[in-house]
Amino acid sequence: MTQTAIFGPTATNKTTLADGSMLLQAEQPLASFPEKLTEKLLYWAENKPDATFIARRNAHNEWQRLSYADTLSQVKAIAQHLLNLGFTGDDTLVILSENSLEHALLALAALHIGVPYTPISPPYSLVSKDFGKLRHCLELTTPKLVFAQNSLAYGPALTLAKQLFPNTLTLTADENGKKPFSDILHMQATDQVDTAFASINADTVAKILFTSGSTGLPKGVINTHRMWCSNLQQITQVFPFMASEPPVFVDWLPWNHTFGGNHNVGLTLYNGGTLYIDDGKPTPSGIETTVQNLREISPTAYFNVPKGFEMLIPYLENEPELRQKFFKKLTIFFYAGASLAQPVWNRLEELALETVGHKIPIITGLGCTEAGPSAMFANWAGSFSGLLGVPVAGMQVKLVPDGDKLEARYKAPNVTPGYWRNPDATALAFDEEGYYKTGDAVRFVDENNPDKGLVFDGRIAEDFKLSTGTWVNVGVLKAKIISAGSPIVQDAVITGLDQEYIGAILFLNPDACRKHAKLTPEVSTTEAFQHEAIQQYLDELLLRLSETATGSATRVTKVVVALDPPSIDLGEITDKGSLNQRAVLKHRVLLVESLYQI
Repeated sequence: MTQTAIFGPTATNKTTLADGSMLLQAEQPLASFPEKLTEKLLYWAENKPDATFIARRNAHNEWQRLSYADTLSQVKAIAQHLLNLGFTGDDTLVILSENSLEHALLALAALHIGVPYTPISPPYSLVSKDFGKLRHCLELTTPKLVFAQNSLAYGPALTLAKQLFPNTLTLTADENGKKPFSDILHMQATDQVDTAFASINADTVAKILFTSGSTGLPKGVINTHRMWCSNLQQITQVFPFMASEPPVFVDWLPWNHTFGGNHNVGLTLYNGGTLYIDDGKPTPSGIETTVQNLREISPTAYFNVPKGFEMLIPYLENEPELRQKFFKKLTIFFYAGASLAQPVWNRLEELALETVGHKIPIITGLGCTEAGPSAMFANWAGSFSGLLGVPVAGMQVKLVPDGDKLEARYKAPNVTPGYWRNPDATALAFDEEGYYKTGDAVRFVDENNPDKGLVFDGRIAEDFKLSTGTWVNVGVLKAKIISAGSPIVQDAVITGLDQEYIGAILFLNPDACRKHAKLTPEVSTTEAFQHEAIQQYLDELLLRLSETATGSATRVTKVVVALDPPSIDLGEITDKGSLNQRAVLKHRVLLVESLYQI
């Protein structure tokens, strides 16, 4: 396949505005797109009815497949059931559980008749001890129907839903629930289904996707049919090979996130492809499941977070047959969620060269839940880690100066109209010209040539993602460290952007250290900080913090002591005495590196 068949054009116009902001736009216009997403399901069910749309391994470890015709038939049956329940107005449908065939069918049925649905992060139901985020999401969506794959595992969450809304109906995929999913697959669809489908327009709410809640409780991002359909057309113009050859994906990424649910499921349906649900994950146990699937299925594009690629490499190195199967039809790698480490990037290219004789392009871009998700791509061979690329067709990217950074802001048909039942958050999210304020900082590779794209330059705010794609709430974690480490720990700067774990640079209180170590006032701060008693105190602090951590986003793995106080001249500390996280990280690179040296 030639490069021109893989990638769309990247020519980009740059305009400098009167206020110093810059506007970037693709020269390529956005082509037409469907008014509603399940138009594509109708099309493929008619034109390739027997082709596999989606598949998942069953209890016998065999692939259970749904063709496009089967999918449409079952979607219509489920849609009739939903109509019989009397869904009207702002009634919503909530899905609590993981990726599954039932999840896909129920979501498509809701889409087909204009019922807003919400896939909620499974850990909110399975891991949380207080159900705080689950309660918030349920209270915001006020569901008429709640679905969970397993009635036992999700029993407490389903009970909470009934406690909050006694009239809410529940549905499960197993036989233990009051209403098993299999019962509704035999409904006889009537003309009501077609009438409901016909009433949907581009502004109809398709789904509500919750943000990670890294800066507070999750917000419900409204996804309209226009948003989703336009973005799938934009992505297909970036990667036209998906339209010319039906894509095949082997994918684990959760559908409650925009990457897995909008991007990957959407591209499959939009382009008549096949999605194999991967029940693995980039974890020591989950990677085995992923590899088993890849031993059988050759993807045409492979999506993952950086950690997933890293964990896959040893298997590719040690299994020649897996390598051959994996690279056989592969056109691109695509990563998101965090930056891909350059050594991982290099090894993927080396393995491709050894196996198929050429490099497989490694692609990423920039986007967010509010952009449905994609705003820009680096869709060309020879890119590098951190390169974000250029805007998709139909997207206006405004670059607004913010201190020494440029914030990327979006206006396009794929941008959300706002947050579900949260007008205050909606008002704050957009500037006076209607651009969505991402908080992402970017910079040009070459200011004189916008076609070379933009590079990620951190967040305007301090929060960041680990290499797993997990958000770290810097403010909350910093307060926790200072509280637990008082009076020894005076302040802290959190590290871990694109790393596997969280670290911290600690600024200590010299007097408190001398007192704890029983040292005289004459002892230098450096000696006091390095005293055995202080080192022991910090070791114990890490243990205490670990005991209260709930996951990688709240677990501090390593700390290092800053021997020099923060410099006001370097902007590390303000005149009010607060630390500038960005400046400390910028000027203390060696300390940061020491936290991640093996």
